[in-house]
Order: sequence, then structure tokens, then C-alpha cells
Amino acid sequence: MKKIKARSYFAMLISLGLIFGLCVFAARLFSEGRDWVMLRANRNVFNAGVLDTGTVVDRNGVVLASASGGVRSFAGDADVRVACLHAVGDYSGNIGSGALSAFDYKLAGYDPINGVAALSGNGGKLKLSIDSSLNAAACQALNGRRGAVLVSNYRTGEILCMVSLPSYDPASPPDLSQPQYEGVFMNRCLGAAYTPGSVFKLVTLAAAIENVPDLYSRTFTCAGSVTVGGDVVRCTGVHGQQTVEQALANSCNVAFSELSQALGADAVYEYAEKFGLLSSLETSGIATAAGSMEKAGAGTSDLSWMGIGQYQDLVSPIAMLRFVSAIANDGVAKEPVLLRNARSGSERLLEAAAAEKLRAFMSYNVAYAYGPASFPNLKICAKTGTAELGDGTSHAWFVGFLDDSENPLAFTVLIEKGGGALAGAGPVANAVLQAAVGGA
Repeated sequence: MKKIKARSYFAMLISLGLIFGLCVFAARLFSEGRDWVMLRANRNVFNAGVLDTGTVVDRNGVVLASASGGVRSFAGDADVRVACLHAVGDYSGNIGSGALSAFDYKLAGYDPINGVAALSGNGGKLKLSIDSSLNAAACQALNGRRGAVLVSNYRTGEILCMVSLPSYDPASPPDLSQPQYEGVFMNRCLGAAYTPGSVFKLVTLAAAIENVPDLYSRTFTCAGSVTVGGDVVRCTGVHGQQTVEQALANSCNVAFSELSQALGADAVYEYAEKFGLLSSLETSGIATAAGSMEKAGAGTSDLSWMGIGQYQDLVSPIAMLRFVSAIANDGVAKEPVLLRNARSGSERLLEAAAAEKLRAFMSYNVAYAYGPASFPNLKICAKTGTAELGDGTSHAWFVGFLDDSENPLAFTVLIEKGGGALAGAGPVANAVLQAAVGGA
């Protein structure tokens, strides 16, 4: 009897051990199964280490890349191939933020229950949120200049346009060692940070709206420059007496020097951090470049330049897109996503009242300073930024959104060393927005 009991206990222990082992395996399958399947040695998914299954399409079903049985292809239109390179990626994996690398498990059709669709000979179909025709329009408008163009739906977070230049035709790769292709594998929309220049004045203004009690009754006087801490902070013009609304439209350095000094470095830094401009964010799981900022000393000209968007400030185009999207969306930022109909998280960056004020200011910028005729039939609210680099060149920024319920579009345009922002980046934004609205 004792032997039977002992054997029963032993059998029970073995059974419990097996059950425990199965539970551990199941847990690891769900947590690590994707990594196991996506090992480059898996010949059901990869051929000589290169993805060999799945199809990538844009939001309208246009095929952007496809692979099966060792045959790999890209979109039929060469302009689309060039414009969508950084969104789609390459089969060699040089562009890590591209769909072919970032979403390879989806292209394999992996799920923890059924394994991979590739085993049946059919890869997964991945639908991106981008519109390839908008990408082509943005690429044409950039006209070979280095930079980044982003357009998103600020209600849903879906990225409709994402173009980074330089680019190339992945179906017929050139000699990428040539100087014009330097940095070609970097997606400037997601993976780079730049001096923001005057687009950062939106951050300083947001901080002032919530922290400077007499903001709307103040008069700012610009004589072309102001001395701060023994140094001269120069403006782009002589603006005389102006309200804060006029100061933003004039992009007046003297006025924003005054606001920066009133706020202090801690407040400017705090708001930049709160708005996500200094953090690495995630776009459909793809990590983006973090911005950065150094706190300047109180009463110094560096503090003035910090709030003006110069000094040591760096911001990524995708983070700026998220920020202006929040302004458009009553202060709530929908997280940018690259997959069609993907769920987007949200975060309140601004109180609704502050967002409403900023929308009004940005609308006034266009009416008062930029000229609505430059953006026909667009209800555009925007801010320019000419970010000086200290070598006589400057980056050209143009950011904003359409205050239009039928076309809830936010945008960011950045042209490296593009000169004047309105003349350089403005027409690019207009071209892609006209294409977006016309195609809606």
C-alpha cells in the first residue's frame, strides 16, 4: 500500500512538473514566440537571411512591396518607389524604421496560435496608413532637397504622408557611396532631431499663456534688438509696438526674449518636456529620435535664445507633428501611427482653452504675415521657423494644421539648409495639402 501511495505521489509530481513546464512554454511562446519565428535562419520566412514573404500596401491598396519564393518587388511607379522608400524600407534591412524591418512579423503572418501564414505559402498583408500619392506629391515638391515631410490626421493619429530625402529607387539602386546619398538610410521624419528655430516659439507661447497673467494686455516694443546680460539679441526686423498676437506673427525675437526671461529656463524646459519634444516617442512601436535642450542661466542671452528655439535646442519632426496635432485637437495628442486603422493612444498636452488660443494665434499668422493667397482654399493655421545654424545657413520649418473638420490634417515640413522658411518650406506644405484635400 505504501509503495502504491509513493508511486502515486511520484506520478503526481511528474504530472505537476509537466503541467508547469507546459505553462512556462506557453508563457514563453506568447512572450518570445515572435522572436523565435523571426530568426533569420527560419527558411519559411527568410531566404538567405532576407525576408521572403508578405505584401505591403498603402491605405488605398497600392502595392508598395511584395516577396514570395525568392522574388521580391516594389511599386510599379518609380516616383512612388522613391517617395515611399523610408516608409517601406528595403529587403536588406538598411532602413530599420521601414515596414519591411519594423513589421516583418506581420509580413510573415505570425500569430501565437496559428504560427506563420508563410508555412502555407501565403505571407501576411500589411496595410500602411500612408497614401503613396501624397508621398509622391511631397517628394516632387521637395525637388531633391534634403528634408522631411509629414502629414497626419490629427483626429486618428494616422500618418498619411511620410517622406525623407535623400532617397533612391530600391528597384534600381544607384551607387550609394556618392556624396548626394550621404545619410540616405536615415528616416529624417522619425530618426533625426534639428534646431527648431521659431517654430519653438509655440512652446514658449503655450507656457506664457498659462504662466504670464498680463500676457494679453502687454505691449512688446521691438527696436530691432535688445541687450540681455551684456549680449545683443537681434531680431529679423524692427516691429515697434505690438501685441503678443502680432509678436508671434512677426516672429519677433525681442518679444520672445522678454517672454523667455519672464518664464525662466525651468518653465521653458518643463513645457518642452511635457509636450514630448525632448523624449524618444514610439510610432507604431518604432522608436523615434529624442530631442534635447540645455537650461540656460537666468538673465542671460542664452535664456532668450533658448525660448526662441536656438541655443542648444533640438527637436524631431515627428515630435513637432504630434505637438501641433494636439493644438488642433483641443489639446489632445493622438499618438502617430503608421498602420491603417491601428489603435492610437492619446495624451492631453494642453488645456482646451490654451489650445484654442494657440489655434487663433496660428490662424492670425497666416492672415497677417504669411498671406492666405499662398494657401488657396485651405483653412490653414501655421508657424514658420528659420533655424540659424551658425555657419550662414539655416533650416526651413513650416508646421501647422488645417482648422477644417472635413480635412483634419496636421503637417510638418523641414528642409535642411533650406533658407527662409516661408519661401522654402511653405510651398511644399501647400503642395501636399492641396493634394490631400483634393483627393479627400
